[in-house]
Amino acid sequence: MSQSTGPIVANAELSKVFKHIDQNKDQFVSRLIDYLRNPSISAHDIGIREVAGLLVSMLNRLGFEARTISTSGHPMVMGRWERAPGAPTVLLYGHYDVQPPDPLAEWISPPFEPTIRDGRIYARGAGDNKGQHFAQMLAVESFLAAHGRLPCNVLILLEGEEEIGSPHIEEFVRANRDILKADLVVTADGPVHESGRPVVAYGVRGIAAFELRARSANRDLHSGGFGGVVPNPIWTLVHLLGTMKNPAGEITIEGFYDNVKPPTELERAAAARLPLDERAIKEALGLTRLDAPLDRPVSDRLMFHPTLTINGLHGGYGGQGSMSVLPREAVVKCDARLVDGQTPQDVLTKIEAHVRRHAPDVEFVRQEAMLPSKTPLDSPFSEIVQQAVQIGQGVAPLIYPSMGGSLPDYVFTKMLGTHAFVVPYANADEANHAPNENLKIEYFINGIRTGAALLEGLGKYGAARAGS
Repeated sequence: MSQSTGPIVANAELSKVFKHIDQNKDQFVSRLIDYLRNPSISAHDIGIREVAGLLVSMLNRLGFEARTISTSGHPMVMGRWERAPGAPTVLLYGHYDVQPPDPLAEWISPPFEPTIRDGRIYARGAGDNKGQHFAQMLAVESFLAAHGRLPCNVLILLEGEEEIGSPHIEEFVRANRDILKADLVVTADGPVHESGRPVVAYGVRGIAAFELRARSANRDLHSGGFGGVVPNPIWTLVHLLGTMKNPAGEITIEGFYDNVKPPTELERAAAARLPLDERAIKEALGLTRLDAPLDRPVSDRLMFHPTLTINGLHGGYGGQGSMSVLPREAVVKCDARLVDGQTPQDVLTKIEAHVRRHAPDVEFVRQEAMLPSKTPLDSPFSEIVQQAVQIGQGVAPLIYPSMGGSLPDYVFTKMLGTHAFVVPYANADEANHAPNENLKIEYFINGIRTGAALLEGLGKYGAARAGS
């Protein structure tokens, strides 16, 4: 693993690519703005096929063999450039769908009319994820412009359903294993560290989401006339939730932790080096304490332990003032973030069994699910990926054994057996999923440079492997 923290000088071949990037910065920004003008909202099925077709045209102009591939939902965009015999193959994954722009009133400028302010491009999809995968595409374009060839083979896979939980990517990968063979996968998604330091993440947590629905009478009732007589569905859920996690922070669902794999020594050491300041986090969020257990380091909380979160509890009256109502129904929405060794199916089965034991009248509804993913820190591609970041951005990346959130990396690591890395290009305050989403132009250009350095590093790796 890379230990240097300072800049690494690009060689002559890469310097030529960097010169092309520098000479075309303004054009690249203008093209990204044009791309961002096209809505592609997966949740509402707006613009999806139009943007997929646009991407196929872009890739074809680069000399890729590109097409859309149908799924049971929105199409995948697949591009191939395989003209470097014996060299490694990298699969660059991203997603072309975006979140809905609501609430529109909170946008300073319209979400699909990209605007530059203070060195940032403001638009829905700027950081998540159009700006980042477009940077990868421009890295390929710049290498081809400088040298007329790529030093390694490149596959580009762009998904149209990531923002709705990637419900069909597993089906797609299972049906298309042969065309997805690669030595490694690199995803440019998410923000860098809040300090501005770049990040390389080797894993993501999984997710298992569910609803609990409690019902009582066939209509809302007067709390004086029926309180103490008719069961209150909100109390039913409150009592049930109290059996699922205790005040010490332990999840008390039977068997919940059974399959959790502890982190390796390399992973613990990497996590301990991360600049995650508990005091600063509490000050920034206005907290007096973190969640229990209180003695757990922040880094461990984010990547090595599963969670159980109440996302929302709904029922009864929530308006101004009071209303003496005994509600007829209540719903709680929850998610569990999963770590290596756990599976959504197993965890959801155990939660459902717990609900049956403690509150058999409560309805259990399975929702979004995604497996966790992990790549070993001593992967043979670690040095290449880390050095690409260091060359492209001038500083060594922070190493995250796992991210706290979820991405569909499991289809690459668990289904295809490929090492996968997440290398974010967006600024920490990108406001993804929120109004005024933005991408710093500096970070966009550094992303193009990083992508080019990755290609060059993989080419050198392939040449060294061939000569050994």
